[in-house]
Amino acid sequence: MHVLATAGHVDHGKSTLVRALTGMEPDRLAEERRRGLTIELGYAWTSLPSGERVAFVDVPGHERFLGTMLAGVGPVPAVMFVVAADEGWMPQSEEHLVALRTLGVRHGLLVVTRADLADPGPAAKDAGGRLTEAGLRTGPAGGAVETLAVSGRTGEGLDALRAALDRLVAALPAPDPEAPVRLWIDRAFSVRGSGTVVTGTLPAGRVEVGDELELDGEPVRVRGLESLKEQAESVSGVARVALNLRGRVAGERGHALVTPGAWTATGLADVRVTMAEGARGPLPGRLTAHIGSVSVPCEVRPLGPEAARLRLARPLPLHVGDTLLLRDPGRGQGELRVLARATVLDVRPPELRRRGAARERAKALAEASADAASLLRTHLLLRERELVAMGSPPPGRPVTGDWHADPGHWTNLLARLPEVVRRHADAHPLEPAMPLEAARHELGLPDRRLVTALVRPPLTVADGRITTGRTAAGEAGLPAPVAGAVRTLLAGLSSTPFQAPEAGRLAELGLGPREIAAAVRAGALLRVADGVVLAPGADARAAAVLARLPQPFTVSQARSALGTSRRVAVPLLEHLDRRGFTERVDDVHRRSV
Repeated sequence: MHVLATAGHVDHGKSTLVRALTGMEPDRLAEERRRGLTIELGYAWTSLPSGERVAFVDVPGHERFLGTMLAGVGPVPAVMFVVAADEGWMPQSEEHLVALRTLGVRHGLLVVTRADLADPGPAAKDAGGRLTEAGLRTGPAGGAVETLAVSGRTGEGLDALRAALDRLVAALPAPDPEAPVRLWIDRAFSVRGSGTVVTGTLPAGRVEVGDELELDGEPVRVRGLESLKEQAESVSGVARVALNLRGRVAGERGHALVTPGAWTATGLADVRVTMAEGARGPLPGRLTAHIGSVSVPCEVRPLGPEAARLRLARPLPLHVGDTLLLRDPGRGQGELRVLARATVLDVRPPELRRRGAARERAKALAEASADAASLLRTHLLLRERELVAMGSPPPGRPVTGDWHADPGHWTNLLARLPEVVRRHADAHPLEPAMPLEAARHELGLPDRRLVTALVRPPLTVADGRITTGRTAAGEAGLPAPVAGAVRTLLAGLSSTPFQAPEAGRLAELGLGPREIAAAVRAGALLRVADGVVLAPGADARAAAVLARLPQPFTVSQARSALGTSRRVAVPLLEHLDRRGFTERVDDVHRRSV
């Protein structure tokens, strides 16, 4: 299926032409038929000579309904532009063309209607030149837009128009059936016994019965699917679809059904601004932004000559590369209301707090493009799922897990980490190594895995810490004063291995709680209790001595055998109990295990 929209000045015969081509009435409202004026979007379809099916979104041509016209044109890939032979180019013809050009619609036909009332030649020449200059084309090779003269009243030229429509749809680019779904709702209503039904133009992707989509962040399920009034199990874009939804649904025009996780819902976007033909800047501070079927008020903050930040009145599901049309609904009759095209460059723009931040951001946006590399230059680190939701799947491999990094930023981090570790070692000489969490905080990284990925020899990671691979002036990486004190203490224990030094002696040696803790972590001392330290392995040696005693034995017998005091013997025996060298028999006796 293919979907086209109509465009053109009011009362130039758009609805009459659609009715003549399809045999269907596009004007759904009684008021439209009574007044002969299209007010709402209309829908009709037919089969072309080739067998291809084409659906039409018929839009209003009156200037008061420009917003409705944009809702119909926004999601479609091509247009049938209508100009009446007896009136020629008119104000709304110009505004519709400016809107199409701004939205980036580049495929279409020019149809000169009322050929039975006036010579279509002058109107065809004038309008055809304007459309071709605006970039509208029929075939893939470009050139002038194809022009047909018809009469909806007599049927003149309709067969030629059908053949031209076949040529147009054959030249349209094929949409990606695997693309994420974003269905802009253009109509919503309730059906008794079925619930909520929404309709829209599916530009790409695939929708199937049973799919779970999101509407304003809420999950909904597709319980039924129709395309052109025919039930279907699956429909691929481009197509007109009607979805029967199950869930907490409050759909209305301007909202979108999207693939979960595939879009970024944002109320803030940085954009590149391209002024519409004939429009002059600067842009007003408040405008209406259009994309798909939505029109939403927005605040415009200029950042530079061609850059701005849009603050939308409500979040919209956007990708980088999306095009928004900026319109000033408050302009008077005859004034151009379509002002600019806004190309989305970032859907998660950084805050602008510092003086000069807006100027720096404008410079960055001037060099930006709608791709992952540009996003990473701004955000430095992004998860793959974030890039996908922003519309720019990463082309390369992640630096770790699902994290992708800007190459320059990653190189800078690689250079910074050794210096960060060195400064930490100097500031915390008694710590065995820098904790990964401390390094993560120092480098401002969101995930500890990124720190691990940055570690290069001679740095290594062990037990959640980054070790430098260097040996300090003392044993086991201890600072020289601490290492010297430990050597002195161990020398005193060599002849009396179980006579732990008193607190005064430890203080004399300069071994306070922090120094002892560092020595214990380094394996240079064995701490059996607060203030009771022995040489490494002293517990195993004590267990061997106790094993030679008559079993079971008392604390007093153990103290004598070990040649130590009760101050040391009691906590040492409790330590041996915990280590499984000994076990209690009763309140007084222990035995070796």
